[in-house]
Amino acid sequence: MTLTRRALTRTLAALAAPVLALAGCASTPSGHGEVVIGLTYTPDVQFAPFYVAEAKGYYEDSGAEVTLRHHGASESLFGALEAGEEHLVVAGGDEMLQARSAGVPVVSVGALYEDYPAALIVPEDSPIQGPQDLAGHSIGLPGPYGQTYFFLLVLLAEAGLTEAQAGVEYIGFTQQAALSAGHVDAVIGFTNNDVVQFEHAGTPVRTITPEQLPLAGSGIGAHEDVDAAALAAVLAATYRGVQDVIDDPEGAVAIAAEHVPGLAAPATQEAALATLEATIELYGGADGHQDPALWEQMAAFMGEQGLLEGEVDPAAAMTNEFLD
Repeated sequence: MTLTRRALTRTLAALAAPVLALAGCASTPSGHGEVVIGLTYTPDVQFAPFYVAEAKGYYEDSGAEVTLRHHGASESLFGALEAGEEHLVVAGGDEMLQARSAGVPVVSVGALYEDYPAALIVPEDSPIQGPQDLAGHSIGLPGPYGQTYFFLLVLLAEAGLTEAQAGVEYIGFTQQAALSAGHVDAVIGFTNNDVVQFEHAGTPVRTITPEQLPLAGSGIGAHEDVDAAALAAVLAATYRGVQDVIDDPEGAVAIAAEHVPGLAAPATQEAALATLEATIELYGGADGHQDPALWEQMAAFMGEQGLLEGEVDPAAAMTNEFLD
């Protein structure tokens, strides 16, 4: 069932039970009940705000019994949330909008990245200076899915090119090797991951972004039946974690080392700190608030590109109602 934003808020506020109204939830005798947060795939320093909020007791203070859950390698991004096994999930705003158009009851309730994390990455001496220079050059990216693909479509739209004209190649998650070896002329990757790895390897690169980027970055999605009080409390605790990461990234890396295998080594921590510092640059205001106008632009663009399975109201797909 698709709810309008106002109807969603009324529905959440009307849930009087102290636990989350999702299948498979284990209740607790007091507080807000259990909240499972889906952190995609493998433990990573980029999830430091959640690790910090847990380690410093912010989630415990919220009154909710919070569990951080990393997805399995073959698990779909929204499968556990749709099945009621997760209540919140970290995902791109564009990914959430696409999922909602397919009937997944997910609502973006807070931004994590104010800036979009993907970029076109080229060697420092590349003749490619902008989207207009992509014709006749090869571009590598993982595949026709997710944020790197959505970013590609924005680039091609600005340049007026098709995938064939731009020489698009699906290379899996081999951006560093493919660009460094000259197998492709450019890759699409993430500024807080791929760019950092290039720099760490001593490979000089530049990043290129289009003038207009109608895509919302990573955020927190909630099942539309989540308990309103629990949601507000857990979001407040999470953004306390975000602020602590900004204030003390080295301390956040040390906490993340308890979750991320191999992060205890000094050299690994140095690389992780560089990744986290690049991630902090994406946070922007770090208060979770989302831009409704951007969501309207994103819905229009994704609809034009055939990325949505049906019409979806952007005002119903996101809300700032549960932020401080």
